[in-house]
Amino acid sequence: MTTFKPRETLTEQVARHIENLIAFGQLRSGERIYESAMAKQMDVSHGSIREGLLLLEKRHLVQNVPRKGAFVTPLDEFFVRSLYEVLQLYLTHTGRKLVRQWQPADMDKLESLYQRMKACHDNNDLLVFLELGIEYTQASLAYADNYFIVSAIEDLWPSAKRCAFVAFQRGGNRVLEDNLQHVRESIDAIRDHDEERMADILAKYAEQQCQQVLEAIGTTPATA
Repeated sequence: MTTFKPRETLTEQVARHIENLIAFGQLRSGERIYESAMAKQMDVSHGSIREGLLLLEKRHLVQNVPRKGAFVTPLDEFFVRSLYEVLQLYLTHTGRKLVRQWQPADMDKLESLYQRMKACHDNNDLLVFLELGIEYTQASLAYADNYFIVSAIEDLWPSAKRCAFVAFQRGGNRVLEDNLQHVRESIDAIRDHDEERMADILAKYAEQQCQQVLEAIGTTPATA
């Protein structure tokens, strides 16, 4: 029997569109989002825009301020450090489970994603590389076995994508190479069933990308 998969709702489509405008810098940190202009641009009702913005508030991309409107969540040092601290905690938990329980099909998928990311790196295809990187990280969620962790990480992904794009924009090929190395090292740790090495890789990666984002937004000096 074929599994029923409902089509994405209009609210979800609206949210996804605005999410990408924020993630890829077309709507800037702290900028007000005007419902009427957005509704006209997308050719949808004000209600659909409002519902989409409420969904994006849950995903930490938008702040809805009573009597003032909706604003893009500021991308400041506190936000960035908070994001990577939480991601490290969640992903270390799921990464340890993946190291203990992976199956051959999992390794085939991870290796395939790595090869596709490498091809994007060689072709300097930033946006596809970014999406594949998130897909790679999400692969560990199959072993999370925890409703609250999975739900929380899904709400954090848009902010992670936003931060990664900011880092990539500033750091260019160096950031792509750092991410590719992280993927290669983590695959090797998974294959070796080495939990501690995996946890160390994730911690170093979270700290490294956090610093790259902070450099990009100008809150910390660039490293040599």
